[in-house]
Amino acid sequence: MEFTIHNQVLTLVFVIAIVMGAVANKTNFCTMGAVSDWVNMGDTGRLRAWLLAMAVAILGVAIMTGAGMASIGNSTFPPYRTPQFAWLRYLLGGLMFGIGMTLASGCGNKTLVRLGGGNIKSLFVLVIASACAYLMLWTDFYGDVFHSWISATTVDLGKSGFQSQAVSEFFGSGSTTQVATGAVLGLLLAGFAFAAKDFRSSFDNILGGLVIGLAVVVGWYITAGSMGASWKEWAELAETVPSRVEVQSFTFISPMGDSVRYLMSPDFANINFGIAALTGVIAGSFLYALLSGKFRFEWFASGGDFFNHAIGGVLMGIGGVLSMGCTVGQAITGVSTLAMGSILTFLAIVAGAAGTMKIQYWRMMQEA
Repeated sequence: MEFTIHNQVLTLVFVIAIVMGAVANKTNFCTMGAVSDWVNMGDTGRLRAWLLAMAVAILGVAIMTGAGMASIGNSTFPPYRTPQFAWLRYLLGGLMFGIGMTLASGCGNKTLVRLGGGNIKSLFVLVIASACAYLMLWTDFYGDVFHSWISATTVDLGKSGFQSQAVSEFFGSGSTTQVATGAVLGLLLAGFAFAAKDFRSSFDNILGGLVIGLAVVVGWYITAGSMGASWKEWAELAETVPSRVEVQSFTFISPMGDSVRYLMSPDFANINFGIAALTGVIAGSFLYALLSGKFRFEWFASGGDFFNHAIGGVLMGIGGVLSMGCTVGQAITGVSTLAMGSILTFLAIVAGAAGTMKIQYWRMMQEA
């Protein structure tokens, strides 16, 4: 079989995801854990690692845009910069996802990492979240339940003269403004991350933030650069058009739904960027866990533990698609485009997770 540009893209994405999975396992990069450390112990180490990943991704996109190495416009998957600002969708989806990832003991990326490390609970979360994401993406569920009232609250920024929802639009249109805004925001976030002495002395937190952020940058480079242009040209002439040949980078909720679609109708054309990324993270985490001797099977502690993880999976699958991304897909990949919806989703995820943790702590104290 010919090793086409499509095969090349999927292979590169899979390899990058293997590195992501291994590093996330090694460094314990976890966005839910980051919120938990901050809320429950006042430890901001992993939160700063998350912010560093955002900073690296923002700076990477700014550099590539300024150098003409990649063109990330409004037509991405998901549509981060669209002028249709669906604020309620971002807010509600983010809150649902934040609650869900807390009940499920980890976000989409962490679920894959934990699964690779032998956590069977994460397999159940993955199955449930994937089924719910499939419902949202590939059936009429979103249209029947959400579309009418979400669309009614969506603000068309184009009517106010904005070309996109990127925060740089407030300072002027054009790539120069985007690059300048990204450079300033990225440097501010990186400066905040490194401002803490404890963070500067933590090799794992720095490594986790750098690698996850760089992976997002490389994802954009592959799909929005010259290789991505060749990939699109090839797809347009392909006998069977492959799935989601679009400008994109790493996200993990929609790939869960796409994976269900593939398993229901196995066809190589349905294996896309997201599915390659999802399987790569699991494989990378598995390899690290195996080589480091940290592979351990873990099961539910009780019926209540199972119930919490099941509800968490439902909220992650539905909320993640509703908000058009997860703690990586929106809060790192989306934020790297400077999209206001991505920033709102990030804040909503943190609020949902933090609020759930506070309620869990209150209930624990009541039962003590």
